[in-house]
Amino acid sequence: MASVVNDPGGRRRILFVAPDGARKAIRLGQCDRRTAESVCRHVEALLAANIAGTPVPRDTAAWIAGIGPKLRDRLARVGLVEGLDAPTQVTLRRHLDAYLAKRSDAKPSTAVHWKQACRCLLTFFGDDRPLASITAGDAADFARWLKTPDARVMRYAEAPRQAPLSPNTFGKRVQDAKQFFQDAVDRGIIPANPFAKLKGCAGTNRARDYFVGEEDAKLVLAACPDAEWRVLFSLARWGALRVPSEVVALEWQDVLWEQGKLRVRQPKLAHHPGREERIIPLFPEVRTALAEVWDQAPEGARFVINRYRQSSVNLRTQLQRILRKAGVRPWPKLWQNLRATRATELARLYPQHVAAAWCGHSVRIADAHYWQVTEADFRRAAGLENEAEKAAQKAAHFAAQQRPEPPLGVDCKESQPSTQPLGNYDSLRDGSCRNPLLHKDLVGVTGLEPVTFSLSS
Repeated sequence: MASVVNDPGGRRRILFVAPDGARKAIRLGQCDRRTAESVCRHVEALLAANIAGTPVPRDTAAWIAGIGPKLRDRLARVGLVEGLDAPTQVTLRRHLDAYLAKRSDAKPSTAVHWKQACRCLLTFFGDDRPLASITAGDAADFARWLKTPDARVMRYAEAPRQAPLSPNTFGKRVQDAKQFFQDAVDRGIIPANPFAKLKGCAGTNRARDYFVGEEDAKLVLAACPDAEWRVLFSLARWGALRVPSEVVALEWQDVLWEQGKLRVRQPKLAHHPGREERIIPLFPEVRTALAEVWDQAPEGARFVINRYRQSSVNLRTQLQRILRKAGVRPWPKLWQNLRATRATELARLYPQHVAAAWCGHSVRIADAHYWQVTEADFRRAAGLENEAEKAAQKAAHFAAQQRPEPPLGVDCKESQPSTQPLGNYDSLRDGSCRNPLLHKDLVGVTGLEPVTFSLSS
């Protein structure tokens, strides 16, 4: 608790006990009793926040932002506002740099997106702009500027140079700015978040969907420069793995040749309990590519991908070169659309929950971001599907249900740490039909109703 003490000449001071047990005083000089009691209440709020490790109350944060530098210095000398500077002294650059330095828990990809949002803020407001001088009107002006071509700090090859940011990128930039300024509010640097009223959510842009058909995929596969690139492309196109996180994390012990399965580690979802990894079938296209790399791998090799696992390797740029060599026109979102293509194919052949589980996302996410309506769907619905297309689809379905054999010369028992199932994957057994109620050997069931005939009779 803090108390107000009257000194001679109308001067007043506030006495309190600091968290370390030391008795300290804040001299206010000549002021009336009411003002001294008001300061005393905010001192008590600052003490409570420091002891509990909680954010400073909003009214106290607003009070700190409005007091003069002399009183602020006195509060800083007794440790009540340590790390807090006057709003006119905390610049936008300083706060953003401090925020990024504190968030060491963020994943590398998240940090990249935050830095892009910081560049936009600094480009519009300037490095030396005082943080407290940015108002809600300034935030609205920034949001309008984000919709102009000037805001495109990072330009992708497929985007026109004068095109504005996509709606999803715009929403993410606003959302990140709101997050940065909310941190300043929580620390008592500014009284309110100027971005609080702006909507900044990232949605879904299905205009950039593209289905990479088998013909184009095989042309690209043939143009890959080496075996590692072929397995990398196959894992993305036919295994639906995320690139690069899941591909570079793949180890040889994750290839369960005998069981016909592949363990996929999921760094993106590792912070969710039970989502650290998933099990997918060892699809024939993936098995063939893995077997080629296995034959070339040195003894004792740990990772499947070795040459292209460094963060400095730009897989997107290299894939563009391969597409030009193959004579295939680049599609939007090169790696994500490969994964979306496979997710769409699996949803045609298997129940939705199975297809989503193999791709490592929920049915809701798959429907919102991955599953596509293709030209083949229209042809099949209109009865225009030719015999070759029907045969190809039937062959793909048959191949996807086969249990692949291990490569020649591979001793599965010695190469794998364990051949026991890694979890309850009975529902994902090879050869499972889309609906067990349609199995030809289903027999009637006796219950409260009269005996029914089998569906096969």
